[in-house]
Amino acid sequence: MDDGRAHRDTPGDLLPAVSRRLRREVRGALEPLGMTPHHARALSVIERDGPMRLRDLAGTLRIAPRSVTDVVDHLQDASLLTRSPDPGDRRATVITVTAEGRSMSRRLERARRAAADAVFADLSDSDRAELTRILHLLLD
Repeated sequence: MDDGRAHRDTPGDLLPAVSRRLRREVRGALEPLGMTPHHARALSVIERDGPMRLRDLAGTLRIAPRSVTDVVDHLQDASLLTRSPDPGDRRATVITVTAEGRSMSRRLERARRAAADAVFADLSDSDRAELTRILHLLLD
């Protein structure tokens, strides 16, 4: 008897399902820190790439400038970054991560890793290594 599972057991069906589960777990892990995945990603990009203009952040995140303004407003309200005039163009604004923002970025990364570890907890070390190897093959 076909329970309908066979057609759902392809990599093309399973991988998005695992990805959705991982996103749910990460979202849940970031929530107690007052952050969403969008906030965490923006903070990580600014910390990694250094001070930047809002439009550059929007381009890196591939989101609309209006959306990036909302994300930056939230991060600034939380004292995780600052805005200042661009020295090369007073009409533009540069955003910079604060010391508190760097600390939060580390906490967010730990929370994200813990959520991912929970999703993959049932896998042995060798299964995780094999999954990582396969995923790299797919990305390359």
